[in-house]
Amino acid sequence: MPSDPPPAADPRLGRARAAVLGSLVVAVASTVIWPGIGVVRFEARPLWQALGSAGILAVAVTQAAALYAAATPGLAERTRRRYVVAFLVAALVSVPLAAPVGTQDAEGWDTWAWLGASVVASVPLLVRTALAAGISVLATAVSAVTGAATGGSPGVFAVITAGIGVSLLAIHGLPVVLWHLVLEARDGREARARLAITEERLRFARDVHDLLGHHLSVIALKAELAQRLAAVDPERAGREAGEVREFAAAALAEMRQVVHGYRAVDLGAQLQAVARVLGSSGVRCTVTGDPGPLPDAVATGLAAAVREAGTNVLRHSRARWCTIDLVRDADDVRLTVANDGAGDARPDAHSSGLQGLSDRLARSGGRLRTEVSDGVFTLDAVLPVPTP
Repeated sequence: MPSDPPPAADPRLGRARAAVLGSLVVAVASTVIWPGIGVVRFEARPLWQALGSAGILAVAVTQAAALYAAATPGLAERTRRRYVVAFLVAALVSVPLAAPVGTQDAEGWDTWAWLGASVVASVPLLVRTALAAGISVLATAVSAVTGAATGGSPGVFAVITAGIGVSLLAIHGLPVVLWHLVLEARDGREARARLAITEERLRFARDVHDLLGHHLSVIALKAELAQRLAAVDPERAGREAGEVREFAAAALAEMRQVVHGYRAVDLGAQLQAVARVLGSSGVRCTVTGDPGPLPDAVATGLAAAVREAGTNVLRHSRARWCTIDLVRDADDVRLTVANDGAGDARPDAHSSGLQGLSDRLARSGGRLRTEVSDGVFTLDAVLPVPTP
């Protein structure tokens, strides 16, 4: 059986991630710019200019890698941890490299305090809350000690690290938090679709198990009895073998009934189920039209079209609304399903779901047509209604 194609990429998710990464770029730029002022403006010693620049760049590069990992879904957890550890190690190593920078000038510059602010602004996005709080307190304390050791004000150093760090976190942390909420909502929507399919498969599996379990147990016992009687009572053994054949035929007939009942679903119930699933996934669904009683073959074909259209809305689109309309004419019945989640996509001629549905309708004399116009995807299925 061919597998379903992967869900189409959502351009809105791409734009949201680009906005998050842009915000993080600004955060990393602040890590370079503010401490860099101490190197460029307030430090005249070439050695400390070089050491301070190395420390600042090490913090900025590892911070960029760690923040990028935090905003990238699907990245291995081991890779994330490595980037976070590298960032924290770089921040620690930067203390002896950047702390003395800019302290010889008459005005002075609180160089490492700004690096400490970058640590406070980043760690809540990278590690658990309790650990982030501990690292932030430690960074603030290191900043205060650095201020005292370099002839600056410990209070000013601590205020810069804590105050600017929290401000940067408020500005750049919110987009990351919202981004993760968007990803969780997307995963939840896909999970609901998979759950609905799984529940239906389990229901059918239970029906088959209950049916075949009883019949196969009886058949096994009757066959064993016939085998034992074959040598001592051939006539009775023949009767038992006949009953085995009857039980097997009955099991086959009931199995066919179960499969027929599974395939020939109630069209009205199918419409309600699809509308309910779409509504629970945040898609406003409206069902209009009443075709009245339909032959089983026609209702089954339309129910398959409704299921395929609903699956496409859940898996392959970004719909906010969906309309399902049924119209019956003298000779046929038309199902039209439209949603606004197509974007720039175009119908995929090789899609196994739509192709299979088209083949199924064609065998019943029907036809399937799909169209994308102004971001609206429309599925139009027509089936003839046999004359009684």
